[in-house]
Amino acid sequence: MSPSGPFLGPDDALPLRQMQASRRHGARRTKTRHAFRAATSLNQLRKAQEVEHGIGLQNLYIGIAVAEGIGGTIDVGFASHDGTYSIDFAVTTLGGKNGLSGTDSGRDTPGLSGAQTPSGVMTPSGLRTPLPPEERPMVLADYLVEKITEYQRSHLYKFVGAGLTKEVIEMSPDLPARLWEELDIVPLVFVREPDEERPPKLEHSSIMVDEEADSMARKCLMYFGPNQQPRVQVFFRNRVAVDANGQIRITVAKQYPETVGKRTWDATMQYANSLKQNNVKIAFFNSTPQGGGVALMRHALIRFLDLINVNAAWYVPKPKPEVFRITKNNHNILQGVADPKVRLTDNQIHILDDWCKQNAERFWISSSSDGKKAGPLAPRSKGGADVIIVDDPQMPSLVQIAKQIDPERPVIYRSHIQVRADLADQEGTPTSEVWNWVWNNVKDADVFVSHPVREFVPNSVDFKKVGYMPATTDWLDGLNKEMSDWDSDYYMHEFDTECFKMRMFRLDHPHRKYIVQIARFDPAKGIPDVLASYAKLRREYMKDMEREQTPQLVVAGHGAIDDPDATLIYDQTLNLLETQYTDIKEDVIVMRLGPTDQLLNVLISNAHIALQLSTREGFEVKVSEALHKGIPIIATKAGGIPLQVEHGKSGYLVEPGDSSAVAKYLHYLFTDQEAYDTMSEYAATHVSDEVGTVGNALCWLYLADVLSQGRNIEPNSAWINDMAREEAGLPYEKSEPRLPRDKKLDLTSPTEG
Repeated sequence: MSPSGPFLGPDDALPLRQMQASRRHGARRTKTRHAFRAATSLNQLRKAQEVEHGIGLQNLYIGIAVAEGIGGTIDVGFASHDGTYSIDFAVTTLGGKNGLSGTDSGRDTPGLSGAQTPSGVMTPSGLRTPLPPEERPMVLADYLVEKITEYQRSHLYKFVGAGLTKEVIEMSPDLPARLWEELDIVPLVFVREPDEERPPKLEHSSIMVDEEADSMARKCLMYFGPNQQPRVQVFFRNRVAVDANGQIRITVAKQYPETVGKRTWDATMQYANSLKQNNVKIAFFNSTPQGGGVALMRHALIRFLDLINVNAAWYVPKPKPEVFRITKNNHNILQGVADPKVRLTDNQIHILDDWCKQNAERFWISSSSDGKKAGPLAPRSKGGADVIIVDDPQMPSLVQIAKQIDPERPVIYRSHIQVRADLADQEGTPTSEVWNWVWNNVKDADVFVSHPVREFVPNSVDFKKVGYMPATTDWLDGLNKEMSDWDSDYYMHEFDTECFKMRMFRLDHPHRKYIVQIARFDPAKGIPDVLASYAKLRREYMKDMEREQTPQLVVAGHGAIDDPDATLIYDQTLNLLETQYTDIKEDVIVMRLGPTDQLLNVLISNAHIALQLSTREGFEVKVSEALHKGIPIIATKAGGIPLQVEHGKSGYLVEPGDSSAVAKYLHYLFTDQEAYDTMSEYAATHVSDEVGTVGNALCWLYLADVLSQGRNIEPNSAWINDMAREEAGLPYEKSEPRLPRDKKLDLTSPTEG
């Protein structure tokens, strides 16, 4: 058996639908002029075979270039780079029918006669057989995906990023999305700069394809940080350059209709087409480009809007640590979880308003040096944006600034956190002080968007302006896409490595099942209740079981640059384990993780049960993400969480702090396999369109389209999604999954309690 044999079995080859598509085209003969030469240690391969779960791979970057060969064939160049050195390359000629079934691995196809030239394949009659243009996209993508898969697995490599030339995309437009979806490789597309010193006849010469591939690999790695994640880029005027300003291409537009129902998609396209026809410019503002739910939603939304050619941009201020401490205090005060002694002072208000004003004047109002291009907050008459969306209680004065500059321009404010309206309505409380500052700045907004929870909206808000919109996630990004076993094992090994670095106890997966809560280390995430619930499960329900038969617990999450509480809560969690839970602490893994979305994806996907025991919550999309993966969840009746979980069908809902109920449901799901399987199936098939990127886009595009036409919108505590669907003539049908429309959300009715 060859060293590569064990790593390319039938169970871990390409997805079935892709293999079937490949075979429909028949095999294509390939000639490998320069084969990959790097060798992998046979001892390393043998050890990898012996590991049951989780593999250590060397992270690399790959460059891919193509050129037209002689007779309609394609020359393909590969180059791999480890971040310091170029370590391997190969050049292959692809083209010519050989009449066999299956897809060639890239080696010379034996058993065929006919002369072969350096740049083409000759038939027995001496005529070259080109690849038909209509078959090129699929054939090239199939070949590259299979070739890279084989190379990774036979050498124990993990390609992090791929640099592709423009010619690759012209020949196979879907290749970048397939590299991301099937191989978990971040693809970047580079347009080659014209070289005045290079003779024109060499521009597309196959002689250069290996050099060009090497150049693509070197360019690609420049876009990644030390943790092998793409760098977040902020350009002129502090515009967030999503996906490296469009050079990273992890999706294509035709993937998105598959993530939602047809009526949702058709409604979304109606508003998108209207906005494009009217050349409407939309500008989003919030405080940070990375970390936290708003940033995740915005990256996904702008990526989608770019693909469908809607003119939308996203702006953030210059970060200021002093400001983030104040805004985090405000966040905790509004949620009612801060120390009662913490107050918002007049001096702090001055700091916040001044910070916002400075950023507006410096980046978003002024014209460019030539006076031709104004910032997004400039008046529309001077080229400013047509619709302003402020999605942040940290920068509420932007609403006031935007209205002062262009009073008739529509401005939307989104309140994206839980606000203790009962405390905000009591004058003299810390919550009322923070809320009064926010409201005085945003009261002139045309629409007030809130999470769909009545208790989040203080009485001072004009209820006619209030519309409900849930937080969302993206089904095609690293947090949610389906991962192959190969990549899943890789990330589980990475998690194990991170635990080892932090001297944390490690998972014994797959030998033991585990429970997971993925959340920031925040005072409102209920982490003490997670520990208490797990302890009761172990101490009361599983006290007579062998330790190896009991589940472990994982509490993990990313950080955010504007969240200074994370370290404090993390330390408190570890202290609880050392003082109150010494008997189970070795089975609890508590980790603050870097910004690798796929790592969180794999941790949820491989969990047996997910928890979300928040004591205060806006609309935690981790709940919907777990359900979408078919993972039953036990969550609290906090904020917008109950809207996402159908009690007894997709999971269980408990009162905040009720660790006994959590332990009881955990035990039930661990002991009744039939009930678990039924719940898992229901969870995976009953997630609403409203919590995905397209559903989110529908809401924003509807608001922007109607308001930009000068029409008034008064939601009167309606769901924006419902309004958008009805305006488009495509209201919800009974068969469509939808978040529950609770009558208590109507602001005209009294608030309970």
